[in-house]
This record gives sequence, structure tokens and C-alpha cells, in this order.
Amino acid sequence: MSEENQKVVVIGGGITGLTTAYYLQKEAKEKGLTIDCILLEASHRVGGKVQTVVQDGFVIERGPDSFLERKQSAARLAKSVGLGDKLVNNTAGKSYVLANGKLHPMPGGSIMGIPTQVGPFITTGLFTPFGKLRAAMDFLLPRTPAGKDQSLGQFFRRRLGDEVVENLIEPLLSGIYAGDIDQLSLMSTFPQFYQVEQKYRSLIMGMKKTTPAKPKEVTVKKNPKGQFQTITSGLQSLIDAIENKLEPGSVYKGIRVENIKKQGNQYELKLSNSEILIADSIVVTTPHHATQAMFGQYSFFEPFTEMPSTSVATVAMAFPESAIKKDIEGTGFVVSRNNDYIITACTWTHKKWPHTTPSGKVLLRCYVGKAGDEAIVDQSDDEIIKVVLDDLNKTMDITEQPEFTVISRWKDAMPQYTVGHKERIEFVKKNVQEQLPGVYLAGSSYEGLGLPDCIDQGEAAVEQVLQYLNEHKKQLQLV
Repeated sequence: MSEENQKVVVIGGGITGLTTAYYLQKEAKEKGLTIDCILLEASHRVGGKVQTVVQDGFVIERGPDSFLERKQSAARLAKSVGLGDKLVNNTAGKSYVLANGKLHPMPGGSIMGIPTQVGPFITTGLFTPFGKLRAAMDFLLPRTPAGKDQSLGQFFRRRLGDEVVENLIEPLLSGIYAGDIDQLSLMSTFPQFYQVEQKYRSLIMGMKKTTPAKPKEVTVKKNPKGQFQTITSGLQSLIDAIENKLEPGSVYKGIRVENIKKQGNQYELKLSNSEILIADSIVVTTPHHATQAMFGQYSFFEPFTEMPSTSVATVAMAFPESAIKKDIEGTGFVVSRNNDYIITACTWTHKKWPHTTPSGKVLLRCYVGKAGDEAIVDQSDDEIIKVVLDDLNKTMDITEQPEFTVISRWKDAMPQYTVGHKERIEFVKKNVQEQLPGVYLAGSSYEGLGLPDCIDQGEAAVEQVLQYLNEHKKQLQLV
């Protein structure tokens, strides 16, 4: 390796780190840049929460199962590593909210729980007449004070009332972050709702005006295409394809970074195997608590010590079709807080993603664990299976035990963007830029935790690194 080569170390082998290493190596190769990029992963596999189990003809995701098609970076990455022909959209179908012990169809025209059509909202059984009248106050209420962060719960309760929040918005939004919407930051999770309200005053009218009308032919298709995409061979195949594209010998697994110190214009990384690495630039994609530990001597990382994370688990169950005596037309349901349920949601995966399930079989994927109610995640497999089946049988009629079950526990895996999160991240990043030039933070703890959000952050980090290294090289040449 030439002494003139600039060295970049990517810490963390989840989707963000893999994206960063892949695009950085790709750019360096295509542009003939003298950059050496290596990736360090503390565990013995890369991919983070992206894991797929392929068993008996089933394709089962342990972590995320898809990504929004309109966020194009994920599909673009899949195509770049040769998986474009395996991209598939979900089958759009009825989805439900379990409220007051009953499954209610999701009101037509609701966007993340915000009503945009009068008819379905008036006729739904999700809300009392008073709850519907209270939601109509949105047409009269003034805007939120400009620039003020607040919790999602506070924002939506003020505009639409408690019933709409508890029975529709909360089950949808808290499911994405496994969090408490009365703690989650509006500006860090769904700032678009604030922006719509600021522009149109009424949230309902604003969402109606800014949501494109669906083509009429979509409603008559037997299996209309949904707005999510995945990879037919499982999202793990995306991880494997990215890893296979990385330069040989550039990925190190089972090695943890214990400490990072600035040494002149470079950085010294102390590794768990007692080795020392020297880097010109670093991209840190680890969870916030691991990041803070690596930079323990720098006090400006302390906001990360107060940032909570939630533990969750996914429970995938495979059955023969004959086991489900009371089937439900649709693709799944979310559960409101006013039910005595442990599960927070259930996807009828065999209907939403037909490629995942052999003919004559059923695949149900349930979710347990949420902010303030995480004890179930620590229970035994048998206890979790019993609880989940008991919950499912309150709405379905399952007469047999599953052929097999895949339980995936994710301890402290869901970072919580609580009120003030954006300001805290800006504070940390500003200090990193000033005191640790050439170091960049990216990943689910910082600016979005969906797959495309993490990929976007990885791509942005590549641009920042290349710009920094180019400027750094020019400065050295002037000396």
C-alpha cells in the first residue's frame, strides 16, 4: 500500500456502514483516487438488523422487511449490486386497526392516520361521534407556534383530539419507531406534518392538497401494487451482495473500536485486538451509545448518554392453511393502546408478500415490545409463542400450533428521537466538525432509521469524506 494513500475507516457494518464503504470504494476506483477504505464490525457478521431466514420454502425477515419505494436510494443500491431483477412491490390490501377489542378497516384516504376524505372518516367505527366532531376542530385551530419542537402526541392531540390519536395515529406512528408518541419529537420524525400545518393551517386540508390522487384503475386491479418494496430472495441477499462487491480484505469482523483519539491531522483507533489503526477520515455508523463510548474523552458526545433506546422482538409463525379457521381479508393490523394485547401489530405476510410463503401455507409476523412495555422481549420463546397465539386467537381462529417459529429479539435496538433530538444531534455534529475534522456520524441513531434513511446518510457521508480528503490533500501540497 502506498504511503501516499489516504485511509478511511468505516466503523459499523450495518446497512449504513456497508453503503458508505461500497460507494466510497466505488468512487475511488472509478475516479482513480488514492484512497484505502476499510470497514470494522464488532460482531461476526455484517448487516446489523437486516437478517433473513430461509427455511422450508419460507423467506422470513428477522428485522426490517421492506422499504418505501418513493425513497429511491434503497432500490438504487439494490440495482447497483445486481439485484434489480429481484425487486418486488407488496400486494396492497386492506389493513386494520384493532381498537376496543375489534378489527376496524383503516379509513380510506387516511395518510399516516390523518383523514383526507370525509366519507370514510364519518362512517368508521373507530371513533365516537364526539371524537369525529373533535377532529373537525382542525379546520378552525390556529397554526403551531413557528419553529417549536414538541412531541408527536402533543401536536396531533391539539389538532385532532385524543380519540383519533389513540385509535389511529398512535398505532401507526409508534409502530415505526417502537416509541411513545408523547415523547417522540415532531421535528425529528415527521417534520412534514408541521410544514403542512404551517402552510395550510388545517392539517387535514393540507394533507388533502399535497397528496396525489390515485389513478382510478388502481382500485379495479385484483392485486394492486403497494408502496413498499423488498427483495424476493430476502434483504439479507442485499447485505451479501454489497459485501461481495467490497474490495477483498477490506472488511474486518469481530473487531471492536475501543477508543479514538486525534493525533495531529490524523486519528488513532485503538482496537479490541490491541492493534492501533491510523486514519485520515472516519465514518462512525454505530448506535449512539457505542459512539459515545469510543469518544469517551470528548464531553460533547454526552447528550448520547441520555438518548433512550427501546427493545422489541419479531415473531414469525408458519402454519398450514388448514390451521386458520377464521381468516381475514387483508394484509395485517396494528393495535391501539386501549386493548389488553401484548402484540403491537401483525402482518399476514403470505398475503402482503406472496413470494415469502409456499403454496398451501400461511406466514404471520407479529411484533412485541414498545416504549414502557418491553418485558415480553426477555421472556422465553415458549412464553412469547403462547402470548402471541393467545392474542391472535382473539381475532382469528387458529387450531394448530405453528410448524415452526422464528423469534428475533432486538435489545435496545430502536433509538428514540425524543423532543429536542434534532438540536442535540446538531450540537454534537457541530462540535465534531470543529474539533474532529474528518469524522462523520451516520446511521439510525441520528437522522432517520428506515433503510433508505440509513442509505441516504451513508451516501452523504461519502460526499463529505471525499470533499474533506480532497481539501486535506491540497493543504498538504501547499505546505
